Amino acid sequence: MSITNAEIADRLREIYQLMQLAGENRFRAIAFDRAAQTIESLNDDINEYIENDTLTNIKGIGDSIAEDITSYAKTGTIEVLESLREQIPEGIIKWLEISGLGPKNIAKIHQQLDITELDELKEACQDGRVASLDGLGEKSAQKIAKSIEWMQQFDQRCRLDEALDIAGPIYDFLKKLEGVEAIDVAGSLRRYKETIGDVDILIGAKEEDIDQLFDAFVDHELVVEVLGRGETKSSIRTENGRQVDLRIVKPEQFAAALMYFTGSKEHNVVLRQRARERGLSLNEYGLFKLNDEGDTNFEKPIDYDSESDIYQHLDLNFIPPELREDHGEITFYEENESMNLVEEGDIRGVIHAHSTYSDGKFSIKEMAEACIERGYEYLGITDHSQTAAYAGGLSVDKIKEQWEEVDQLNEEYGSDFRIFKGIESDILSDGSLDYENEILESFDFVIASVHNGLGMNRPKMMNRFRTAIKNPFTSIVGHPTGRLLLKRDGSDLDMNELIELAAKHNTAIEINANPHRLDLDWRHGNKAKEVGLMSSINPDAHSKKGIDHIPYGVHIARKAKFEKERILNTKSKDEVAKWFASS
Repeated sequence: MSITNAEIADRLREIYQLMQLAGENRFRAIAFDRAAQTIESLNDDINEYIENDTLTNIKGIGDSIAEDITSYAKTGTIEVLESLREQIPEGIIKWLEISGLGPKNIAKIHQQLDITELDELKEACQDGRVASLDGLGEKSAQKIAKSIEWMQQFDQRCRLDEALDIAGPIYDFLKKLEGVEAIDVAGSLRRYKETIGDVDILIGAKEEDIDQLFDAFVDHELVVEVLGRGETKSSIRTENGRQVDLRIVKPEQFAAALMYFTGSKEHNVVLRQRARERGLSLNEYGLFKLNDEGDTNFEKPIDYDSESDIYQHLDLNFIPPELREDHGEITFYEENESMNLVEEGDIRGVIHAHSTYSDGKFSIKEMAEACIERGYEYLGITDHSQTAAYAGGLSVDKIKEQWEEVDQLNEEYGSDFRIFKGIESDILSDGSLDYENEILESFDFVIASVHNGLGMNRPKMMNRFRTAIKNPFTSIVGHPTGRLLLKRDGSDLDMNELIELAAKHNTAIEINANPHRLDLDWRHGNKAKEVGLMSSINPDAHSKKGIDHIPYGVHIARKAKFEKERILNTKSKDEVAKWFASS
């Protein structure tokens, strides 16, 4: 049978997840995950390789995985997958999302307590059964229970990347339909919020085309349930459980409707008030004059062709969607035409990436070549430091071995590309970094991050960060709050104080572009702008695919009002080297 690249990648990734839960060899499991990534990014149809028996020509696909792929194409099954599915109940896969609960402990809890569902696990944490297991204890049980509560609280929301994966194919399908005169994504997704509820899509179309457009929408292949179908709005649920709303307005109403349904509510309230102060009424149908009684005069519309025109009528310059949160953007755009926000095309290099020296899935050379393929001119390699034994943290001997490899690769690449010698050093409980000074000073740069003790009380955690920021070897603070979106809240910190301190000590605070983190939070952008904080949009890449997280970070940086000049990796490799030397 014919299969898609995405379909086989999903099966291979499922094997990877189940192998983790079954306690299989880590490197064997990773091989399936790497193969899934390779096939996802493959430009060719996987069926061609299957038919020609050339699967092993694909880098990272060995004989065994090639046999599994071929088996799936011929029979719809993979023996190892079926075996794992029999061992591991479906409900347990969800447990992998629980912060602080790794595969080994998942297997232990499942086997010893004979539970499979999330609610059963939560109950076992509360009644002491989890705490009684060897290697867990009361603190672990409390942490797991808190993470479950966090997950359940935000179950109706999804991450930014998940929302884009839902919106993308439906948007691409709709925009090609006859009768669509204008189309855009609206709502919090257009504003690039870090988590999204429903996905909103807006179309401008003539009345005679509306029915056929709604018919096509509710019949889309991703739809598993039609939640409602009306004259101006229809709602569906996709196969992953997410709701997508489609609204259709007249073409002449599109700009006003797009502004209204983009939001935020707070931003819209200010705009409507400004309109009234100017004798106007702004709503989703357009911009109108007020009558003598102060009501909307729908017989006297104000002409506009775009959102920019509407902003101009309100004595404002165009405000980018990412900024529409009533966080000072109104005052700024009253007086300024633009903010020179960073753009995707400004990014010139990758900082914060892991290799097989610690917990990365690809070698330094493979990561470097992936950067080169994407048009970047440098890579800052930052494997985990020695305290992070769970992530293969580097001993001093391994560091020196890595430096030798980096030197060899840099000699090979010449002036075209540079690999910087970095480390992601754990910030220890007292705020110190993870190596002696003579080692730290030999790195090109150091990212200092907290990976344990995230629940430390505020006074202690603040002292921990203050010490790390003041350390002369700290170049960048990594994912400052340690949050995992929809899974784990961040540490209790006064970020405004830390931002001010970092700017004073010429220490950058990263915007971790991994969509699970997006940390530094955009809400601290005003403070960062006020003190001139330097940041770096870092993918925290543990694989080649992870490099492609950078655009998420760019949108969060824009939302936080970062200009190109305050983003470290918009600089050339020579400029970055100079900054590292001076920081």
